[in-house]
Amino acid sequence: MSDTPELISDAIPEAVRDRARGIRLVAFDVDGTLTDGRLWFDHEGNEMKAYHVEDGLGLRLLIDNGIVVALITARESASVKARARDLRIDHVFTAVKDKLACLVDLCKQLDIELSNVAYMGDDLADLPIFPYAGLAAAPANVHPWVRDRVHWITTKSGGEGAARELCDLILEAAGHREAILSSFLGR
Repeated sequence: MSDTPELISDAIPEAVRDRARGIRLVAFDVDGTLTDGRLWFDHEGNEMKAYHVEDGLGLRLLIDNGIVVALITARESASVKARARDLRIDHVFTAVKDKLACLVDLCKQLDIELSNVAYMGDDLADLPIFPYAGLAAAPANVHPWVRDRVHWITTKSGGEGAARELCDLILEAAGHREAILSSFLGR
């Protein structure tokens, strides 16, 4: 086991690492980003989704280190609200028709510039946000029409740890990596 684990940012272009510095708010689409994009319905029509535990830890680490997290989804979803409660995410927006307007309003409330926002999305509904985000990211399973409109694409797919990759990049860029590792090692 190496004493100096590889930094996630070692494999990421310098321009992307530069964009990750100074991020104060990270907003995520949900379906296809925090989930694999599949929608499950039980016999009564109740929606179910699967979320990756590593993504959840990444979101909590952002919040615990002073970086605001928001979830913005076009679907009305009790599942999203439950997951947000579980992770203690304060900024949760469901049934959103205009994601960019929602994000702009949140930035105004929090006094954060869009250049200090990272946004992760995977499909057409996310396109309006990408040109304004300081760091536009997508999971590996991003729709082909969206692929060339983001700054960075993770190696993992939505619902399989893609959000955690973005969280780790931002935490490293903000200089939190060693303190986080120390806290888990009991130092």
